[in-house]
Amino acid sequence: MTADPVTPSPTDGSRRTGPYEPARPVQLTHPEWSRDATIYQVNQRQFTPEGTFRAAEAHLPRLRELGVDIVWLMPVNPIGELNRKGRLGSPYAVKDYLAVNPEFGDLGDLRHFVDTAHGLGLHVILDWVANHTAWDNVLVEQHPDWYARDWKGDFCPTPWWDWDDVIDLDYDQPGLREYMTAAMTYWVREADVDGFRCDVAGYVPVDFWENARRELDEIKPVFMLAEWETRDLHTRAFDMTYAWSWNETMHKIAHGEADVEALKVYYAWNDRAWQRDAIRMTFVSNHDKNAWEGTEYEQFGDALEAAIVLSVVGEGMPLVYNGQEAGSDRRLVFFDKDEIEWRDDPQGELYRTLFALKKAHPALWNGAWGGRMVRVPNDAESKVLSFVRRVDDDRVFGAFNFTDAEITVVLGDGPQAGAWVDAFDGEAVQLQQGQSFTLPAWGHRVLVGA
Repeated sequence: MTADPVTPSPTDGSRRTGPYEPARPVQLTHPEWSRDATIYQVNQRQFTPEGTFRAAEAHLPRLRELGVDIVWLMPVNPIGELNRKGRLGSPYAVKDYLAVNPEFGDLGDLRHFVDTAHGLGLHVILDWVANHTAWDNVLVEQHPDWYARDWKGDFCPTPWWDWDDVIDLDYDQPGLREYMTAAMTYWVREADVDGFRCDVAGYVPVDFWENARRELDEIKPVFMLAEWETRDLHTRAFDMTYAWSWNETMHKIAHGEADVEALKVYYAWNDRAWQRDAIRMTFVSNHDKNAWEGTEYEQFGDALEAAIVLSVVGEGMPLVYNGQEAGSDRRLVFFDKDEIEWRDDPQGELYRTLFALKKAHPALWNGAWGGRMVRVPNDAESKVLSFVRRVDDDRVFGAFNFTDAEITVVLGDGPQAGAWVDAFDGEAVQLQQGQSFTLPAWGHRVLVGA
């Protein structure tokens, strides 16, 4: 999205009161390579001193070693100059959908980046901004009839936000739909990218996305991520949607504004109202959160490590925003150059360990490939979340103390009985009904079946 404020989490039919309406089943096929995938967001402008694809390419072996599978590049298109915000402008103010921002390189550089990524077993998706364009996008002159108009008949930004560097498109226009779909297929054909992260996807009609996905899949199997939180986007358009509600709930817990009961609401909603094969993206940071609401340290404080671990061990595909693995503790400026300070940090090792764990255990895989979270009751239900995920003989147990005090809990009647091994230190552990163990403040325990 273009700038602050961050788009709010929309609700859908799965949260309304009244008769229950089940979600339409997923009717698309996720790429096989996404089954145990993790995703990493690259803000090209801030990623390296040069800010280019060629410079970013040097980081790809490191990302692969970290356990990353999908590299998400923020918009690669030229940025509008008319009504630009800041000195360099927002990447989400697209001037030309069929060109590369010279700030990053050219089409050959992008192709080389994608080819190198593919050679390492990585997949690359591009950020796509279908809802709006820059004021000086080439379409303004070529097809002014493709734009929405305000009450005066003028071009207009999205209502209610301060997105005054962009103007909205009108998807009632068949020609726009054809153009935008062709533009997306262009990047798959010409740069061999593996899909798209689609900005404010809920502002664009679902049937447009469904048709675009069908045409893209005719070229190659693609992976589609929607920046939105509506279950029916999963039916025929998107593999994954943002778990905004998960992030917001975790933030409230970290700041003492909610307890574990609120987190159970999210998981109950995810389990009961969403499709079994819907993949949700869990995250503690992204470019919007970092720029407008604060770093992960500001957002989560002492709860950060537990939140990161749950983002990987719980249901969902975990996101790393560039710099998290380096312990970056700065809000990166959005409309200007502001480089990440790369360094070794324990958080990088934490992600490396967790991603290896995810790949090794089918119980932690994505969507219907992985196991559902099955609650393990305990005697501190408002403070401690405990569960088991299982696929066939593969089991993972997780327990999280989301308070600032040490807690000794007693486990109730759940699927935890048996022999386990601590995922971090290899200690052998036996669990059974009535088992008690102690978790430090904001502590966690992750066990794998022995």
